[in-house]
Amino acid sequence: MKKILIINGPNLNLLGVRDREVYGSRTFEDYLTELVAEFEGVAELDYVQSNVEGVLIDAIHGAREIYDGVVLNAGGYTHTSVALADAVGAVAGCGLGTVEVHISNILAREEFRHVSLIAPRCRGSIMGFGLESYRLAIRSFL
Repeated sequence: MKKILIINGPNLNLLGVRDREVYGSRTFEDYLTELVAEFEGVAELDYVQSNVEGVLIDAIHGAREIYDGVVLNAGGYTHTSVALADAVGAVAGCGLGTVEVHISNILAREEFRHVSLIAPRCRGSIMGFGLESYRLAIRSFL
């Protein structure tokens, strides 16, 4: 049975509150309850959220010894963090795959959001399907 870690970056703790026209009105915690119920065949489906880049890097590093895959929504760090991209690349070298997810279609937003520093280090990217992006990413590991 698979063990999967979902990691959400900055401002994703405000899902359901901020920019509802972009991100919807559900909290991630409510959605996570639904995912856990749906994926009963997954041994562990754990969740980490932080607004701190170093905490996200530590979670990615720690995942390599515990999990079979990481679902990562790095939020705004997607476009700026070489350190997060390096962390994803480092664990990929250890055999841990990461799928990048975004709730919105970052290619349809402001131009500075069109570049993901993380995507080249991931096994795939899913964006633009709302919270459903997470479900699709989890399925990719099963």
